[in-house]
Amino acid sequence: MKKIIVFGASGGTGRAVVTQAIEKGLEVTAILRNPAALDLRHHHLKIVIGDVLQLSSFESEVAEKDAVISCIGSGKNLKPTSIYSKGIDNILQAMRINNVHRLVCISAGGVEATKEMGFFIRSLTHLVLQRILKNLYTDMLLMESTLERSSLDWTVLRPARLTDQPLTKKYRTGVRTHLKTPWCISRSDVAHYMLTIIDDPKTFHFKIEIAY
Repeated sequence: MKKIIVFGASGGTGRAVVTQAIEKGLEVTAILRNPAALDLRHHHLKIVIGDVLQLSSFESEVAEKDAVISCIGSGKNLKPTSIYSKGIDNILQAMRINNVHRLVCISAGGVEATKEMGFFIRSLTHLVLQRILKNLYTDMLLMESTLERSSLDWTVLRPARLTDQPLTKKYRTGVRTHLKTPWCISRSDVAHYMLTIIDDPKTFHFKIEIAY
């Protein structure tokens, strides 16, 4: 049985990852600051009180895992943050200590405005999202930069606008390329893709866009 550890498990995408992983028969460890924030209980789910900004609170839990999945986020807080960059620093350190190599994590499609987006989405991204979410995107780019310097088998997902729509298993992905008009993607489908590529070396060391 594969064993994974999930950070940010109480968020929309993280919860979907945990739910779908259990359904696939995986053994899941969820790191949570507040265990009550995740109301799932299962004999294949271990809930651990921990904080991604405090390495000692989860370091030992990374041991013997086949993969690490990071869905960490700042919630609705738009103030300057280091949760992405510092969080990934701590996760990578714990992985090195425990000799774990595979990491899949979420960034955001809006960190980069590309011509492939089309005029409307590119303008919305550049003029609205990148201004409102400036602090979050700045820290996400630091996180991505840290991963690019890492020798571990990482994959960064850059999803389009996240929604709470049901799982479809039908979506587009762009590996080493930008998607055309990436409007939205459900958290459930992002979770599905994250779990699908755990063992896929073709996705190692790449930033991948995902959208409908």
